[in-house]
Amino acid sequence: MSSTPTTPAAETRAEVLGTGSFDQGASKRVKKRLTSRTASVIALIIAVVWTIPTFGLFLSSFRPKELLQTTGWWTIFQNPGFTLENYQEVLLSASLSSPQLGAYFANSLAIAIPGTVFPLVIGAMAAYVFAWVRFKGSNWLFIFVFALQIVPLQMALLPLLQLSVQLLRPIQAGIHDIIPMIPEQSYLPIWVAHTIFGLPLVIFLLHNFISEIPSDVIEAARVDGASHGQIFFRIIIPLAMPALASVAIFQFLWVWNDLLVALIFSGGTQDVAPLTQRLAELTGTRGQDWQRLTASAFVSLIVPLIVFFSLQRYFVRGLLAGSTKG
Repeated sequence: MSSTPTTPAAETRAEVLGTGSFDQGASKRVKKRLTSRTASVIALIIAVVWTIPTFGLFLSSFRPKELLQTTGWWTIFQNPGFTLENYQEVLLSASLSSPQLGAYFANSLAIAIPGTVFPLVIGAMAAYVFAWVRFKGSNWLFIFVFALQIVPLQMALLPLLQLSVQLLRPIQAGIHDIIPMIPEQSYLPIWVAHTIFGLPLVIFLLHNFISEIPSDVIEAARVDGASHGQIFFRIIIPLAMPALASVAIFQFLWVWNDLLVALIFSGGTQDVAPLTQRLAELTGTRGQDWQRLTASAFVSLIVPLIVFFSLQRYFVRGLLAGSTKG
C-alpha cells in the first residue's frame, strides 16, 4: 500500500496550522469586509489625512524663507509668495554651507542598490532551503531567524561596528594598498550592515511565498534529475517574481531612507555619506535654514517614486501571495 509523499514545506504548514487545509470561508469573509464600501471610505479618509502633511511640505518648498518663518503653509492665500530659490540653493549651490546634493545622491544609490540586491539574493536562497530542503533542525533554525526580527536595531549596532573595525577595515586597507584607485573608506561596512539587518524579514516574507508553490512542480523537477540550483533558478525565481519585487520595494525604501546605519558605518565622511545624512545637516547648526530641507526632501523622493511605480504591478500580488489559497 503506497502513501503520498509529503514535502518539508507541507509538513511545516501542517505543524503551524494544525491542519493541511485553509478555511476558505473565513478568507472570503475577510475579503468581503476589506472590499466593502465602508472600508473604502475609511481607506480614503486615512489616505487624505496621511497626504496633508506631505502636501504642506510641498507648498513650503516653494515659499520664501521670510514667509516660512512667519506664516504657515495653510495661509498661502492670505500670504501668497512662490520662489525657486530653495531648489536652486539645494541643487546648484556649491558653497561649503550648502554643497550640491549630486555626490550624496550618488552615494545613496551606491548604498541602496547593493543593500537591496544582497539581502534579496541571500534571502531567496535561504527561503528556498527552509521551504523545500529537509535537514535536521530546519524548523528550529527558521524560528530563530524569524525571532531575529524583534531584536532592536540599536542593540546590534555596537557589536556590528566592532566587527566592522576588526575585520572589514583591514580588508579595505589591504585592497587599497594593492589597488590605490579604490578608496580606503568604502561602502562595504554599510552594505554588510544593511544585509544583516534586512535578512530576517526578507527570508520570512519570501519563505511564505516559496512554500506555497505546488509540490507537484518541485517533485516533477526532481524526478527529471534537476538539482537544487536548477530548481531554484529555473522554477523558483520565475514563479516568485511578484514576491521578490515586493520585498525589493520594502528593502530599497528602508535603505534609501535610513540615517542611523549609514551615519554610524560611514564614519561621517562625505565620500560615502548618503543623502539622508546631508538632509539632516541642511537646516544649519541652529535650525535657521530649514527652508532648504523642504526642497531637498522632495529631491530625495524622486528615486523611491520611480522604484515604486516601476514595480507597482507586482506589489499587491506579492503582498497577498501565500495569504489565501483556492
